[in-house]
Amino acid sequence: MFGIVRPCRHRLGEKLAGQWMAHLCGLCLSLRGDHGQFARIVTNYDGLLISVLTEAQAEQTSGLRRTAGPCALRGMRTASVAQGEGARLAAAVSLVLASAKVRDHVADGDGLLARKPVALAARRVAAGWGAAGARTGSAVGFDTAVLVDAVDRQVGIEALAGPGTPILAVTEPTETATAAAFAHTAILAGRPHNAGPLAEAGRLFGRLAHLLDAVEDRAADAASGAWNPLTATGTSLAEARRLADDAVHGVRLALREVEFTDASLAHLLLVHELRRSVDRAFGTVPMCASHQPGPYGQQPQQGPYGAPPNPYAGGGNPYAGGNPYAGGGSAPGGGAGGFGGGDFGGFGGGPAPQPPKGRRGFWAGCGMFWLLCCTCKLCCAKEYEGPWSRKKREGCCRDCDCDGCDCCCPCDGC
Repeated sequence: MFGIVRPCRHRLGEKLAGQWMAHLCGLCLSLRGDHGQFARIVTNYDGLLISVLTEAQAEQTSGLRRTAGPCALRGMRTASVAQGEGARLAAAVSLVLASAKVRDHVADGDGLLARKPVALAARRVAAGWGAAGARTGSAVGFDTAVLVDAVDRQVGIEALAGPGTPILAVTEPTETATAAAFAHTAILAGRPHNAGPLAEAGRLFGRLAHLLDAVEDRAADAASGAWNPLTATGTSLAEARRLADDAVHGVRLALREVEFTDASLAHLLLVHELRRSVDRAFGTVPMCASHQPGPYGQQPQQGPYGAPPNPYAGGGNPYAGGNPYAGGGSAPGGGAGGFGGGDFGGFGGGPAPQPPKGRRGFWAGCGMFWLLCCTCKLCCAKEYEGPWSRKKREGCCRDCDCDGCDCCCPCDGC
C-alpha cells in the first residue's frame, strides 16, 4: 500500500476514518471483482483519492456504499465499502501505473527481475494489468492512453536529464497523468465545471508525489547507484522543499474552486495530510507521543545531527511558524518544526547513522506483501517495513491511543 498520503487514524477521527477505510477497501475489492485476487496487490493509498474525490462531488449518495463480507485485513469484520464508478476509475489508474512500474523494474533489471524467466513472467503480468486497466478505464469513460503516454515519455526525459535540467521537466509526465485522473472524477460525478480546478490540483499532486518519492529515496538511491531526479539534475533539498510547499499551497487554492457536496474527507487528505506528507519526507513532522514514546511521553525535538537543537527551529526556520501555507502550524512553538526528528542522528549522543537498506525486488516484495497481509500487520501493526521500499509504514487501521497528543493541526475555516 504505497503512496504519499498516509493519514493516521487518530487525526481522521472516527467518522472520517470509517469513510477513508471504505474507500481503501472499495478500491481493493474493485480490483478483486474486476481483475482477480492477484490484482489486489496494486492497492495504494494515493489511488483511493480518486474514489474520494468522485464521492465528494456526487450529488446523490445512494448506491455509493455496499456491505462487504469479513476480511482478514479488517480483523474478519464486515464493513461498509465504496463502490461504483469512482472506485473503478481508481482501480484502472492503479493498474495502469503499477503495470508501468513493473516494466520499469524489468528494464532496470532490479533484483530477481534481472533473470530472464522472471523478467518474462513480470512482463506478462504487466501487460495483463495494463490491458485490464484500459478496459476498466474505458468502461467509465476514461482513456488510459494518457497515462501510458506519460510513462513512455518519462523514460526518455530521464535519459536526457542531467545537471542543470529543471526538475519540473522531469516531473511533467507524472503531473499530466494525475491531472487527467483527477479531472475525470468531475465527469463521473456529473460536475464537468469542476474539471479545470481538479486538473490543476491533480497536476500539483503529481508534482508532489514525484518530488517526495525522490526525497525519500535519495539516500538509498545514492547507496545503490540508482537514478534519482534530484541527484541527476543537481536540485538541492532546499529547492525541492520550496517547490513542494508551493505545490501544497496550489492544491489548497485549486480545491477552493471545486464545488463539493461533502468536502470534509477530501479537504483533510489533500490539504492537511498532504502538508504532513511534505513534512514527513523532509523530516520536519512533529513526533506524536503515541507513535514515538519517550520516557516522558514525547521525544524532545532534535536537530539534524542528533542532540544539539536545531538553530532554525522557531523564528529562523522559514517553514516554522511563518510558513504561509501551514494553515495554523502544528508543531510545538507554532510551526512545522525545524529539520529535526529525522533519521540523521549520529552526533552529540544521537544514534549512529545506519546504512540504508536496498529495495526488495518485485517478486520478493510480493512475497513480503502477502506475509504482511496474512499476519494482519498491514492493518494492525503500529509500524512495519514496507514490502518493496523497506520504508517504515503505519498500520492503516491499528488502534491508536493518542489522548493528550498535540500533533493534530487546527484548520482555519473548516
